[in-house]
Amino acid sequence: MKAAVLYKVGEPLVIDELTLDPPKAGEVRVRVAANGACHSDLHVMTGDMRMPLPIVLGHEGAGIVTEVGPGVTSVREGDHVVLSFAPTCGVCSFCTQGYPHLCETRPKTLGTLLDGTTRLHKNGTDVFHFAFTASFAEETVVPESCAIKIRPDVPLDRACFVGCGTMTGIGAAINTARVQPGSSVAVLGCGGVGLNVIQGAALAGARQIIAVDLVPQKLDLAKVFGATHCVNPTQDDPLTAVMDLTGGRGVDYAFEVISTPKTIELAFKMTARRGVCTIVGVSPEGARISLNPNVFTMTEKRLQGSYYGSTRPRIDMPRLLDLYMEGKIKIDELVSRTFPLEGVNEAYDLLRQGSVARSVIKFF
Repeated sequence: MKAAVLYKVGEPLVIDELTLDPPKAGEVRVRVAANGACHSDLHVMTGDMRMPLPIVLGHEGAGIVTEVGPGVTSVREGDHVVLSFAPTCGVCSFCTQGYPHLCETRPKTLGTLLDGTTRLHKNGTDVFHFAFTASFAEETVVPESCAIKIRPDVPLDRACFVGCGTMTGIGAAINTARVQPGSSVAVLGCGGVGLNVIQGAALAGARQIIAVDLVPQKLDLAKVFGATHCVNPTQDDPLTAVMDLTGGRGVDYAFEVISTPKTIELAFKMTARRGVCTIVGVSPEGARISLNPNVFTMTEKRLQGSYYGSTRPRIDMPRLLDLYMEGKIKIDELVSRTFPLEGVNEAYDLLRQGSVARSVIKFF
């Protein structure tokens, strides 16, 4: 089968022929239909996120089950699935408390499946899996808990976005920060995830949603997703603008979806007393922020992270797709370009340039 393989950091992905082992016990083989070109893969390509090489990237995927391993009960051949990059065991303390996205299974492996081995090979040499999904490939094998069954009438080239960007953004607003009706919100960074934070805040009933981005086209799109105000830092100081728009008090909820120390610190500064600042993006390894700890004591502000939108995959992902099919959330508007697998490097060139919200890689 064909797959997009990263052999060396800083170099383009290589479209290569790999062999794929059949699923073992508790695993599912999926024919990949579509995959979003997400910034997390780019972090691996640039070295900001360290992974073993060679590795098949891709983690925002959807497809059709073609084979199940022994013991699999939640899906069967022919089912449509969204791929989740957060495997769950169902029995650890986090799973049983309702936080399966933080399952203790996750940190134990890097670049392999749950048993510590790979199903991908090139001429007898192991190739690693990114994020348990490795979905920049015609087929993939994933843990059963990473194959989330969905309704069959959802277009798979739209369903794939629920596997990361849509879930991460909407979930950050609704599940993690728990934005309240009538509140004020600022979102720094209006790429694919940031746009979904905006529509999550709108779904939650926020009264004022301020989008902050350097790219005018992204700010225009932010309005489509529910932003009430837009700030371009090339034209206005973003802190001053946000404070002016909120009567000098700052926003109740700030979301940082760029993850540089400078923008994290900025988002925290524009957060009101007792407000919540949520970091959503992935920072380069070694990044550090500098904050005066007295601010926490004197203002009762909170700074927190959001991993995968605090998702409960088997509940939240089908639910988001129901909302999409009912016209209550936007996914079509995220898709700027469509490419075959051979166009994956062009998709990431456009992402680097900031000229797309999301590109989709379609296999069939």
